[in-house]
Amino acid sequence: MDLRPAAEPDGAAVADVYLRAYDAALPTVRRAHSDAEVREFFQYVVVPRGGTWIAEAAGKTVGMMVLDGDELSQLYLDPAWRGRGIGDRFVALAKERSPEGLWLRTFQVNAPAQRFYARHGFTEAERTDGSGNEEREPDIRYVWQPA
Repeated sequence: MDLRPAAEPDGAAVADVYLRAYDAALPTVRRAHSDAEVREFFQYVVVPRGGTWIAEAAGKTVGMMVLDGDELSQLYLDPAWRGRGIGDRFVALAKERSPEGLWLRTFQVNAPAQRFYARHGFTEAERTDGSGNEEREPDIRYVWQPA
């Protein structure tokens, strides 16, 4: 399994991972955009602007991470590939690329993500009612600072 920066041709595969992972991990959270809008966003906006990394195994994209400065803004794994250390590798890469610290948001209903980030040294900094995100879903802001 390899991690590498995403290139423009990876946009569709990145979007597919996001859609599969989001729907599996967050079945009660209404997505703010259609599948087509999500695919267009990742293919023509997110991947071309840089900061997107993918995990590949056997020639298939099985995970994605978007690092925007010190914000770990996206980290999604194909549901069939969870529990294999890919998320751990993505977080290690994010820490390496942002050694001064990181922050992220996750939905309050996503208990597995909360445990995952806590295990990686992230601490809760703020809880919101979701009024600041497109889904209007209560979320938590986590931060990581090096020791």
